[in-house]
Amino acid sequence: MKKFIIKLIVFFGLAVAFWFFILVINGNGSDEKTFVIREGQGVNEISQELYDVNLIKNKFVFETWLWLKKSEGKIIAGVYQMPKDISIRHLSNLLMIGPGQAQYAVTLLEGWTRELMKDTLEAAEIDADRFIKLSSQASDWQGIYDFLADAPSEASLEGYIFPDTYFVDKATSEEDLIKKTLNNFDRKLNQDFRDEIKKQGKTIFEVVTLAAIIEREVPNKEDKKMIADIFLKRLVAGIGLQSDATVNYVTGKGLAQPSYDDLQIDSPYNTYKYRGLPPGPIANPGLDSIEAVIYPTKNDYYYFLTTKEGEVIYSIDYEEHLDNKAKYLD
Repeated sequence: MKKFIIKLIVFFGLAVAFWFFILVINGNGSDEKTFVIREGQGVNEISQELYDVNLIKNKFVFETWLWLKKSEGKIIAGVYQMPKDISIRHLSNLLMIGPGQAQYAVTLLEGWTRELMKDTLEAAEIDADRFIKLSSQASDWQGIYDFLADAPSEASLEGYIFPDTYFVDKATSEEDLIKKTLNNFDRKLNQDFRDEIKKQGKTIFEVVTLAAIIEREVPNKEDKKMIADIFLKRLVAGIGLQSDATVNYVTGKGLAQPSYDDLQIDSPYNTYKYRGLPPGPIANPGLDSIEAVIYPTKNDYYYFLTTKEGEVIYSIDYEEHLDNKAKYLD
């Protein structure tokens, strides 16, 4: 029995290591790298050359992956322009598609708005203005994606463009990329999440709207879950969210502490001035922020602040919050 357990542990460890090498992104140290596959080259020779130019980290894993996919004879010869960062899984797909359809990695970060995505989209030859226009009405997509059913008629796809790395080529349209992001959102918001949202009497739109605020407030997963509970309690109690992130969304600034004048701006997104949730998401949240809203960490706090060093300080009441502001921010 003991030997069996040891073998099982070893097997599990090897399996985890194998998938790590398959999925991990390899940086080749340049914006783009030219790689040539000649007619008649075998997998071993190709593997060695990929390794020599730092496009793969492990020849055995690359060769084994091709063998598992029965793809050793499907690699297409030609001149490839390899993306800066690529995993073995995506590299093998690229080699089977052929050099005429070279792929580019488009990484959309957590907390970005669609506007902040523009430079990254343009770098991948995606028309950013058209991307934004096509994603400006969630109602245009409600017939395809049921998770958009509760989005208001005036809502855009802000909040639903799921942050991740996507691979596109010259044939990828702006509509195709939007579908990739929404399909990803559809997968990540699994049925357990949806059932729990419904059980709590919330809508997906409300969850995404609050998750976007949390995404812009703090980066740490545990703090996100704490702050989610604080915000949810404040919503129930009719206390303003008083989120600096929503004020910054209005002003376009990235201030840790908005100015007094900023706090007076008359906008429904100013959660110092208006109670409840803002009209919609202020960014596109990642899974940690969405999960934080669905499964918050229960606590007794009603206030928090973030120090210049990034530490989150919690307060039970307003007096303690003022003391902490004087101590950590003034």
